[in-house]
Amino acid sequence: MRLFQTLFFLSFIVTVGCKTEVAESTDAQTATVYAEPIHSYAEPNKAVVNHLDLDVAVNFEEKVIEGSATYDISVRKGVEKIVFDTRNLEIKGVMVDGVSTEDFWLGPEKPWMGIPLEIKVSDTTKSVTIEYATTDGADALQWLNADQTADKTAPFLFTQSQAILARTWLPCQDSPGIRYTYDAKVLVPSGMLALMSASNPTEVDSSGIYTFKMEQPIPSYLMALAVGNLNYKSVGEVAGVYAEPSVLESAAYEFEDMQKMVDVASEMYGEYAWGKYDVLVLPPSFPFGGMENPRLTFATPTILAGDKSLTALVAHELAHSWSGNLVTNSTWNDFWLNEGFTVYFELRIMEEVFGKEYADMLAILSWQDLQHELESMSDQPEDTKLKLELTDRDPDDGMTSIAYDKGYYFLRTLEENVGREKFDEFLKGHFQSNTFSTISTERFLENLKADLLNGSEEKYAELKIKQWVYEPGIPSNVVKVESPLFAQVEEQLSKFIETNDVNAIDTANWTTHQWLHFLRNMPTEVNIEQMQALDSKFGFTNTGNSEIAAVWFVMAIENGYEPANQAIEEFLIRVGRRKFLAPIYGAMVKADPTLERPRAIYEKARANYHSVSTNTLDAMLEI
Repeated sequence: MRLFQTLFFLSFIVTVGCKTEVAESTDAQTATVYAEPIHSYAEPNKAVVNHLDLDVAVNFEEKVIEGSATYDISVRKGVEKIVFDTRNLEIKGVMVDGVSTEDFWLGPEKPWMGIPLEIKVSDTTKSVTIEYATTDGADALQWLNADQTADKTAPFLFTQSQAILARTWLPCQDSPGIRYTYDAKVLVPSGMLALMSASNPTEVDSSGIYTFKMEQPIPSYLMALAVGNLNYKSVGEVAGVYAEPSVLESAAYEFEDMQKMVDVASEMYGEYAWGKYDVLVLPPSFPFGGMENPRLTFATPTILAGDKSLTALVAHELAHSWSGNLVTNSTWNDFWLNEGFTVYFELRIMEEVFGKEYADMLAILSWQDLQHELESMSDQPEDTKLKLELTDRDPDDGMTSIAYDKGYYFLRTLEENVGREKFDEFLKGHFQSNTFSTISTERFLENLKADLLNGSEEKYAELKIKQWVYEPGIPSNVVKVESPLFAQVEEQLSKFIETNDVNAIDTANWTTHQWLHFLRNMPTEVNIEQMQALDSKFGFTNTGNSEIAAVWFVMAIENGYEPANQAIEEFLIRVGRRKFLAPIYGAMVKADPTLERPRAIYEKARANYHSVSTNTLDAMLEI
């Protein structure tokens, strides 16, 4: 493997030539003024990457990715170095314009940021090549053995680069404000399929060699790679699903509305710019609901409920194709521009596909999430602002419900005040005028005032825009969303509380969202007899719906409902989604200050979790 990979690397370097499209982009890149990175060592206003040629081999036996990253670069006049981000990478060698050099340095390490790699260049340098290998400290990577997958027939690898983990599996300028195109060659064991956030194959190549092309510029956090025993099924003109063979049909059924979602989104805010929109269903250890890698959304299998009730997540990741991927936040301080817009767009897609009543239920659940987050962050009000200050902090600290749900309610409030037609025209213009570029909070607000409010300072103040963005909490002008379907749920919940009789309530045809509203609004204390009656009637402990199960399990722990204990343990061992893990383990910590039970389960489950989840849980369980 190593010998073949070295030959593969050398032959690739020889064949890399100057690309006219990269040469043409050099002047534009040099002229660009970049936001100063907060979580990157890169100095893009001095020397910046334009294009990446990645050539790597994936070694499952040693759990290593090894190879080279060749960047076409632009260097401003008089500049003598280019800086890359690395974290726990082994740097094996460097070439400048194809010539080996010893003029490179690895600087001191900083928490979260890793180590800078500085390479001596001149303003005539066209390319640098970094030969490297990943190590055990590659937090972006999760290596799974066959038993940790659905089919249990082959190992699996996936990456999670957001926010600043790309630097743990390839040297890069790891800032959302720096975009580049890329080509890649990836060598994997024979019989396995490799996929990236790029043009992708749909069938296994017996050689194990796959080539990829991403022609649109993307930031490093959208670099993605997955390798496993995977099949593909089309569900529309540009939409399809990758999954392990045993999961494929259920995933294709669950996601059969994807093409409709793409069409609806394109009609609203402009043409889909990425060619294909495919979803890869990962093993359950994936730490998030989804990750919006261009052309290849990563998705958790916990959304496969069998009734399409959790497909809002697909709409969310699709919406990122405009907000986030097409128009990107300049720094992680501006993260709300990514997620707030995406939740807004997600719910608009769901409204078009499934109706207003459906979307309003999602909006109210979003409000509930926001209220819970605000309560949990009462001792850190500065982090409840939309515009954050994350200097010298892990950008993951800003990935809270504030960016998502406060961001959504800000935009929804604007829409209600100026009218949907006018707001849609503004958002469509926002996406079109900032295509394949980055934007800061300040520039967005300038555009909002000029284009949406016709420059009116009075209207700007009336809408409390500064308060929304720069102050903690929720302004008083927030829009109120009502749901007749949730009103029905509340009526039945009141009846249950009054009668203590589960047979007295009517739950016919309830959706997942109605059940969530029912459980979330239960009294703080529910006695064992009530828990037993609810479980016997509705089967919450053994539900196949992960969203409902997660809420029920927290209730069970808080109320000492022991019949759920085994199901809770099995869920925690099987599922690695941080959204579910943190509240369930958190409830166990409160219920058992000795930490004996949560630590015992965590010891069994930890190997199944990605570092994104273990970093949170290690701290919670004082590991």
